[in-house]
Amino acid sequence: MPEFTAPGGAALDHLGVRLHDGVATLRVWSQNASSIELVVFDETDLDWVTDEATLERDPDGVWEITTPLLQPGTRYALRVGGPHGPGNMFNPETLLLDPYGRGLAEGTGYEDWRSVVIEDGFDWGGIAKPRVPLDRTVIYEAHLKGVSKRHPDMPPALHGTYAGLAHPAMIEHFRSLGVTSIELLPVHAFVSEPRLLERGLTNYWGYNTLNFFTPHAAYATDEARKQGPEAVLAEFKGMVKLLHEAGLEVILDVVYNHTSEEGIGGPRSSLRGIDNATYYRQQPDGAYIDTTGCGNTLNTATDAGARLVLDSLRYWANEMQIDGFRFDLAAALGRDAAHEYSREHPLLLAIRDDPALAGAKLIAEPWDVGLGGWQTGNFAPGWHEWNDRYRDRVRNFWLSDIDYARRASAPVGIGGFATRLAGSSNTFSKERGPLAGVNFITAHDGFTLHDLVSYDIKHNEANGEENRDGADTNRAFNHGVEGPTDDPAIGAARRKAMRNLLGTLLLSAGIPMITAGDETGRTQRGNNNAYAQDSPMTWLSWELEPWQEDLRAHVAALTRLRRENPALRPSRYARRDVHTPNASVMDWYNQRGETMDETHWTDPGSRTLQYVAESTPVDEPVNRILLIVHGTESPTDVRLPEIDGATTFVSLWSSADERPSDAMEKFAPGDLVPTPGTSMRLFRVE
Repeated sequence: MPEFTAPGGAALDHLGVRLHDGVATLRVWSQNASSIELVVFDETDLDWVTDEATLERDPDGVWEITTPLLQPGTRYALRVGGPHGPGNMFNPETLLLDPYGRGLAEGTGYEDWRSVVIEDGFDWGGIAKPRVPLDRTVIYEAHLKGVSKRHPDMPPALHGTYAGLAHPAMIEHFRSLGVTSIELLPVHAFVSEPRLLERGLTNYWGYNTLNFFTPHAAYATDEARKQGPEAVLAEFKGMVKLLHEAGLEVILDVVYNHTSEEGIGGPRSSLRGIDNATYYRQQPDGAYIDTTGCGNTLNTATDAGARLVLDSLRYWANEMQIDGFRFDLAAALGRDAAHEYSREHPLLLAIRDDPALAGAKLIAEPWDVGLGGWQTGNFAPGWHEWNDRYRDRVRNFWLSDIDYARRASAPVGIGGFATRLAGSSNTFSKERGPLAGVNFITAHDGFTLHDLVSYDIKHNEANGEENRDGADTNRAFNHGVEGPTDDPAIGAARRKAMRNLLGTLLLSAGIPMITAGDETGRTQRGNNNAYAQDSPMTWLSWELEPWQEDLRAHVAALTRLRRENPALRPSRYARRDVHTPNASVMDWYNQRGETMDETHWTDPGSRTLQYVAESTPVDEPVNRILLIVHGTESPTDVRLPEIDGATTFVSLWSSADERPSDAMEKFAPGDLVPTPGTSMRLFRVE
């Protein structure tokens, strides 16, 4: 295997500040600049310049200075001069952040930020990364502030903070649910867009990155923030250490596709003033090519742009001990010099192949908003992808199809749903297998699980955009009434629909992702784009009604069953008549216990199946399960199939139960199983 070479090679090594021998070396890349000056500020007054110094350029476009002016805690900025013309945005009067700066100090204005020199020491105490195997991974997508902001069992000072996320009360919740990996919405330092601030709102989700190397200070405790960037960094690392000690991974949602500098005329805080022509995608006349919908797109077709992303990932994976990354609008990172997507893009391959990132979980949001931007299934081996095809098919089957059937008849049969249940082999290649897909029903963006079964349309008025924002197509079903209702029948139908959706998610082949709060039926009152709502609307509530406790118990039961039954979590696709290790051999039967034929798959009147999966594990006992899926609202009887070697079917879980049952009822092949409308039931085959 050839030796790994990062984009730009050794010429781009050691950018940013490196402390050594009582001095520091600062290296900044800019191909087009004509001058770069270091500006040093007073520790308490960020407008008081205390020193200035000039950087020297080398032949590779790296500007460098070694100076005693930069010491741990020093506040500094850059002034960059250069030519004028299409693509260039130099202004030698503008104070700019070091793109590789590892600390930030905030002033009083929107653009009043300074980089801070960080010493970066921390005692990890020998705590290693959990390294959860992919087939055992259950992701929990959470907003760092929102998940603990209202938790009653921790000190108020920790609410919504890094320290709060690692509080014993939160760790107990994560472990009792059975999740393995906490995926955090962006925690890179970010700012709110001026247009939001003008409306009295803020960017709650955080997809507006200011700097790729610094944790967002607002998520630290007040005490840490008062002590400064080093203390914020230590609190972040302490959170990671405690979660690792509990066996929980930390995955970061990272936004490398664009920055907070927005479109031309937007804030000029760093890259635009350092080398706009290289760092952002542009037309020959300097107009931005925006494939992100956020005003700019980082140009990863250049060595400097690609290396900035790779170096940031290395820092978080090693210095911060992060276990994996979910790449927002990842297709934007894979666009070449002609701005076309390629699965073999040098940056995408470098992220996968870099020894410094070995073992990191790499999850792509496999689309952006540019031409040819939808790329689900088209990332290279080694990458995992959010499976939006799974999301849409499962929502259709349990919600919009049922809605349609009430007015006419179900529009499609069960075949497409079964393909998703079995690992989406029509989306991911044989060499990648079912674990290439991250299955999800909901995410931060869109309806919560509760709202998906309670609203037909979005209700985003609180965002101040006259309900124009957010997706219009949600594949949702309110079950007869829009929003809250006291009708007991509708309430029961909604709860069962949530159990069906969660059951499908956690019993499907692939990597499941649960959205925080769905385990207790959290609502956002129909808002499907709550990116600007930093309020109780988006914070998790911990005051639960009995039905919410029941739903949480279902999630815990399902994750346990997933752990205990390897047939539910194959890492490879099985092949007929060929033994494939770590696969699941699958057989399909109709409700009469007969082998499914083509008409059963496609007939809209045949929405009931029995799915049998037998594992072929390498280091676990052989395991076999049967799952009944009944996709119409009329109850039916299902005859269990005659299967070679099977004498008993042990009932493990049913979505028809308001609370999980421990009865473990036993049936024999050929028995009739009464099956309520729109329900699922899982058995172990003995």
